[in-house]
Amino acid sequence: MTMWVFGYGSLLWNPGFPVAERAVATLDGYHRSFCMRSIHHRGTPEEPGLVLALDAAADSACTGLALRVEPGHEDRTLAYLRERELISSAYLERIVRLRVDATGAEIEAVAYVIDADHVQYCGGLPLEEQADIIARAIGGMGPNAEYLFNTARHLEEIGLADADLQWLADRVAALQPQPLADLPGDDRVKDV
Repeated sequence: MTMWVFGYGSLLWNPGFPVAERAVATLDGYHRSFCMRSIHHRGTPEEPGLVLALDAAADSACTGLALRVEPGHEDRTLAYLRERELISSAYLERIVRLRVDATGAEIEAVAYVIDADHVQYCGGLPLEEQADIIARAIGGMGPNAEYLFNTARHLEEIGLADADLQWLADRVAALQPQPLADLPGDDRVKDV
């Protein structure tokens, strides 16, 4: 059975599982948003960071990558994703219908969407407040700013520039107290 995973944040640049195929695809009814407080990977309980999540919204859509799992790796990939994404139960695992942009074909994929009733949900924060949080926060996987910069850059590289993410990246770069290269952390990212 073919397994697809929808990447809209760090899965774009750090899937963590063997990918056989990538295709630009769109998920209707959700938008990409820094609406989840990160208390593990990109922040702490005392100073949470922000990570992206799929936030349900009527008349919205999120374009990202459909990632087809290398055949024979489906069970390991699902176990890995559950350990990575469900660390605090703020994400909900869903099977969603994606539209492949190049062909219009519909496929089913595993996606992780925000639980709007979870304590880590923080939808609707103004962009300036998001920038301030992201510029300061550092978690177990490194600076929150690194997560933002990598995601914005990879979206642009695949032709999916996101105006809000680019504004945030520019603003966070201006707010940085020191160059990102001088901050502790590495490129291993677990948050979606």
